[in-house]
Amino acid sequence: MVVALFAVVGGLKRVQRGNLPANRLALLHVVAAYGKVRPSAMAAELQLNQSSITRVVQALADEGAVTVRGDPQDARACLVSLTPSGHKELERLHKIGLARFAKFVSGWDAEEVRAFTLLLRKFEESKAGVAAREQQARRPRWRKENLP
Repeated sequence: MVVALFAVVGGLKRVQRGNLPANRLALLHVVAAYGKVRPSAMAAELQLNQSSITRVVQALADEGAVTVRGDPQDARACLVSLTPSGHKELERLHKIGLARFAKFVSGWDAEEVRAFTLLLRKFEESKAGVAAREQQARRPRWRKENLP
């Protein structure tokens, strides 16, 4: 199972690393989820370096898919948000992704696709729970005592 999972994850990372459309889609999803988000948060969420995020944000801003505005909370930072054009681009890329995924599972029956989806969601929830517990364990004792 671990070998198969690493193969899938490795393939996804290879596609994401040098693939502007894949990075665009991932970035648009993050911006849509957060509403307004700092590039540093996008980099952390997508596990990409800041320079990759900057390049994609700049390309999307040049196309009018996102707006970049100063962060009123921190003059050194900026916030990125989707424009109506960005929402349309997200929908367009989403349709392309769904069509591609449909090709991947075209030989599967509906129950296999449902089971796969449920297991992926369950896996992601488990992974998030472990990450949260590990992050809590790494907090200094003084922060653990003062935070919920």
